[in-house]
Amino acid sequence: MARRNDDHVGLVVHATGRGRALGWMRRSNPDNARLSKLRYALASLSARADERLVGFLLGQLNATASGVELTLSMASGRCAPEQAHEQMCRIEHEGDKERGNLVEALSGALGTSIDREDLFRLSRSIDDVLDGLRDFIREFALYGVLDSTSFGPLIESLVNAVAALRTAVADIAEAPSRLPEDVLAAKKAASALRRGYQYALSNLLGKPVNADTLKVIELMRRLDTVGTCLSDAADALADGALKRWH
Repeated sequence: MARRNDDHVGLVVHATGRGRALGWMRRSNPDNARLSKLRYALASLSARADERLVGFLLGQLNATASGVELTLSMASGRCAPEQAHEQMCRIEHEGDKERGNLVEALSGALGTSIDREDLFRLSRSIDDVLDGLRDFIREFALYGVLDSTSFGPLIESLVNAVAALRTAVADIAEAPSRLPEDVLAAKKAASALRRGYQYALSNLLGKPVNADTLKVIELMRRLDTVGTCLSDAADALADGALKRWH
């Protein structure tokens, strides 16, 4: 009899514990559902924020690409330096407008897949590229450079680097899995400009140096600085990508 009572008590305890467990599960299911909905909402907000921010960054890079093409046209003699300077002022204004939109959007974004600080650094470095191109065009006109053959290969490398960075930035919203690979490609493209500058400088210094040579060297250094800014932009994006997956 005592054994049956013990068994009965055990069954009651078991049933009670199971009931409590089931009750807890029933209570937790709505909580889990709400949590899932919250996560989905936050992910959706983050995705929309990414698309908007990427749009502004691509706007900056489009302006930068236009500035590079203008610089190439001027260096190749297809566009007069004075005319190029006027056009560059308008292009720079477009880039500044996109950067202003980005900064405003960053301040109001609830969440972004890439850290805000890294996006800000990226935008600032792109802005520095446009500033460097503006200075190159202005100084080209001031110096009255006669021989611009040394600039062509450097500017072509700049065209490739801007295109590579644009692809990497688009990956943020369109193809995040390709971002690390494309960021590396952008970094390598920017490094190619640096190597081109070193080779061109070595070639110039192997010849008699005069005032015209110094003008060319100074302008080449300006393009090298632009390449450094592009490399900094790729580094900012690489840092953001690293934080995203760690």
